[in-house]
Amino acid sequence: MTIKFAVSGQHYLFDVQTFAHTVIVEGGDDYTYALRDRTTQGVIDDVASGASELGVLVETTQTQDKLEAAFAEAGLEFHELIESTPRVALPASHPLVNAKSLTLEQLEDYPYIYFEQENDAPAYFAEEALSDSARRKSIATTDRATLSELIVALNGYTVTSGILVGISDGKGLDTVKLDTDVKLHLGYVAKKGSELSEVGAKFVDQLKKNLERYARF
Repeated sequence: MTIKFAVSGQHYLFDVQTFAHTVIVEGGDDYTYALRDRTTQGVIDDVASGASELGVLVETTQTQDKLEAAFAEAGLEFHELIESTPRVALPASHPLVNAKSLTLEQLEDYPYIYFEQENDAPAYFAEEALSDSARRKSIATTDRATLSELIVALNGYTVTSGILVGISDGKGLDTVKLDTDVKLHLGYVAKKGSELSEVGAKFVDQLKKNLERYARF
């Protein structure tokens, strides 16, 4: 029997490791898998259309209500797996990398690298916490590896979950706690009222384990 399973997600590293683990464990001689890096709208569209069984997303205390309204409108519901705090991702050689915590004001001289959403996407679709804060220097990109390379090359930063788990994209980065009261809610969306497939349930179980293991506060 052919195994078929697809996941869409924002540009985070933790779902990549979990997805790879799922493929290795499920194995088989005949399978069709897909892991899709998407914008927030892209994740919603993939899951709503059935192109992907579930979508890995992050809400914040600032965006939670509006995002869940958007999910509901698309016939989806959000399942939280863990709460964590935002962290600043910096090059390992950055002069501020050894700080116990950082404020956005301390980072204003450095370029802010972030993931671009669609032109008509609402502000709360941003993948980064505190995305609406004013920045003097900002650079948009659509690719996770490019974002990491730009951070290193330009001595820049982004705001992330801080969960960089064994993937080459995050190799040159380190993270520092961001001084903020905002919380991250990491989880996934699926069609409302639906039951996950056996493979999907195993993926979610492993995702939760990875988040609990690697989350930093």
